[in-house]
Amino acid sequence: MRKSEVLAAEAASCLNRAMAALRDIWEEIGIPEEQRLERTDVVKKHIKSLLDMMVAEEESLKERLLKSIALCRKELDTLCRELQLGPFETEEESTILQMEKNLRTRVEVLQKQKRDRKQELKALQEQDRDLCDILCTTLFSIDTGSVPSLEDLDRYRRHVASLNTLKEQRREEFVSNKRQIILLMEELDHTPDTSFERDVVCEDEEAFCLSKDNIVALQNLLQQLEARRALNEAVCTELRARIVALWERLQIPEEERESSAVHLAGSRVKTRRALQLEVDRLEELKLQNMKSVIHAIRAELADYWDKCFYSQEQREGFSPFYDEDYTETLLELHDAEVGKMKIYYETHKDLFEAVQKWEENWKLFLELERKATDPGRFNNRGGNLLKEEKQRAKLQKTLSRLQEELEKKVQTWEQEFKGAFLVKGQQFMEYVSEQWQLYRLEKEKEKQERHLKKSRQMETEMLYGSTPRTPIKRRMLSPHTPAKVSKLHGTSIASATPNSTVRSAFGGTISHSPTSRLPPSGKKFGRARTPSRAAAKPPRPRLRERNKENVAQLDGTTLSGGCTPTAPAQRNHSRELSKASNFESTTHVLNSTTNNAA
Repeated sequence: MRKSEVLAAEAASCLNRAMAALRDIWEEIGIPEEQRLERTDVVKKHIKSLLDMMVAEEESLKERLLKSIALCRKELDTLCRELQLGPFETEEESTILQMEKNLRTRVEVLQKQKRDRKQELKALQEQDRDLCDILCTTLFSIDTGSVPSLEDLDRYRRHVASLNTLKEQRREEFVSNKRQIILLMEELDHTPDTSFERDVVCEDEEAFCLSKDNIVALQNLLQQLEARRALNEAVCTELRARIVALWERLQIPEEERESSAVHLAGSRVKTRRALQLEVDRLEELKLQNMKSVIHAIRAELADYWDKCFYSQEQREGFSPFYDEDYTETLLELHDAEVGKMKIYYETHKDLFEAVQKWEENWKLFLELERKATDPGRFNNRGGNLLKEEKQRAKLQKTLSRLQEELEKKVQTWEQEFKGAFLVKGQQFMEYVSEQWQLYRLEKEKEKQERHLKKSRQMETEMLYGSTPRTPIKRRMLSPHTPAKVSKLHGTSIASATPNSTVRSAFGGTISHSPTSRLPPSGKKFGRARTPSRAAAKPPRPRLRERNKENVAQLDGTTLSGGCTPTAPAQRNHSRELSKASNFESTTHVLNSTTNNAA
């Protein structure tokens, strides 16, 4: 049983007890029955009235709850539409009181959401207005008469955030550009002369309108000032270069150069004016020293000709170079030619430097080839011979590689400029081929000269005997110093003379020493000595005549003073006859020497 039913039963029991108590009181008092009925009727009416009143109050409560439920439902529907939410569904089994409470709570929640959205929308609109005023943009389009949806608020928030980001970017760009503009204006000695320039430089940064047009105008102003500064820098650089060039041409002393305006840094207007004044002064001085200036320009022009590998014919094409009438017109012609050559060299600098590199390696290769023909290189001190051989092999590879690279570059150049790339008046590959051809001709010439020299030496030895190869130290011995002589056919030579050198019989010659004479006095050697009686006599005239006859038979001509080179076959045959003749004459001399010594 429910507690309410128990309480109702207790209330009925209390009512019954109260009526029983009233009846007992009335009976004790002796109230008649009629009055008891009246009094009982009064009690009943009083209780009924009280209960009716209580019931009416509860009925009223019920009505109020139902009305509240109806109002809440209606308000909920409105709020759901405004907030763009789905309809609120109540529980079917809930009581009136619970339903009213749930509906009322939901209404309060939705009303709070509505207020929050309204407040957020208002705050976003205020921020949007401020940002639009600064950035000069239009307000965000949104219906302010209705409650914004969550999606609308999210888009609005992102829009405001993007405007804040844009504002910071433009503010940072404005501050940076403003700083540069102020520095440029100071450097250019420029005073703001427009309202926009004054707004940029003089007004507060927070008050400047960061509109797109203003930012573009700010960038344009910065670009204009940078262009003016670049122009000033270019002019100042050109003036400085002009001053240095004039210094070189006029040969200005270093002391005067140190005090010049060319050392002023920057490109301010006053610096530009000072440089211009210096140029004007030097130009006037140049006119006063026209001849020396033109000679200096010609030296510079010749240097560019060398760098560009101009031939003599190409150089002679500039006829003013050889003009001796030193006028301002001639100077202008030389200046123009130098400018043209400078542009031409700078345009094709990579190709000219590559050709120059090939030239340097080629000269080094020729130098190593020259050293290779030097007999003194076989001394090989410190391994120089091995180093030169390695360097020569490396140079040959380098020249081959450079030649291939240059051939490709020249072909590309000729295709691009529709012309022939000339080196000293020739196409590059023809020039390279000519250098190799000259190298081969030189090698062939050297080879022929060596053969001719060797042939003449052999013929001279056949006529007059071979040149002594005895070291000087041995040839300067005392006349009484004995020399070792090899034995020939078992015959010993008792003593050797200082005036002759005896070789092996198979060497084939007897030659006279150029130091065969005795010193003029005995002071050099301490005391005079008498030459040995066993000194060998000079070769007989008969032997010389026989040698001349042999050579005449081989060449078909008579030798008198000079020798004519013979053919290889005749030369070999002459060499054999000479050996036989020398062998016979050597035997004769040795036999006579032995007899004299005995």
